[in-house]
Amino acid sequence: MSDTVLSLNTIHHHYTQAGQRLNVLEDVTLQLEAGQVVGLIGASGTGKSTLLHIAGLLDAPLKGHITIMERDCTALSVTQQAQVRNTHIGFIYQFHHLLRDFTAAENVMLPQLIAGVDKKIASERSLSLLSQFNLENRAHHRPSQLSGGEQQRVAIARALANRPKLLLADEPTGNLDPETSAIVFAELLSQAREHGVAALIATHNHALAAQMDRTYSLSKGVLRHE
Repeated sequence: MSDTVLSLNTIHHHYTQAGQRLNVLEDVTLQLEAGQVVGLIGASGTGKSTLLHIAGLLDAPLKGHITIMERDCTALSVTQQAQVRNTHIGFIYQFHHLLRDFTAAENVMLPQLIAGVDKKIASERSLSLLSQFNLENRAHHRPSQLSGGEQQRVAIARALANRPKLLLADEPTGNLDPETSAIVFAELLSQAREHGVAALIATHNHALAAQMDRTYSLSKGVLRHE
């Protein structure tokens, strides 16, 4: 089997604003292999989030093909695409989006329970992941009792809970101070590489992007290797 986790082939997408066509992605082609961490940089509004949403089957491109784990996902039904997301993809956003009435451990358990994992196994997996992020002593705290860095660590653990092959992260440390950002990002890189996850990470931070295996910039719809 190929090590290719994600292939984006000649992806095109545009929006229409006030009667004007705005090309967001123009024939974007990108490939990620297992264990690769790839950076995506560009100014706000250049289409980084759109590209991540298309890669994660949350939006449909106007043209092009998305292949995940050797399966062409472009023409799949909504239900089939949801199954691919639940099985193979983990998402991390700038804001943690943790459920405030649940503990850290319960937040990490939820995607596993939705996927049909036994509750005891999900609990053990949750605590193991939190331990890997040095949060074993915070597992039973609710989000309001955690620092910003701790909340984002829980969000990353949650994204890894179902052992995804592909991790898509949109400014995952954008809300953190520089010191905390560096620590959390280092943990994210370590976990992705250790578990052989292909990761596509959008960031404004060039210092963080420099730590990735390769980096692309997105400007005026065109993706360029840096």
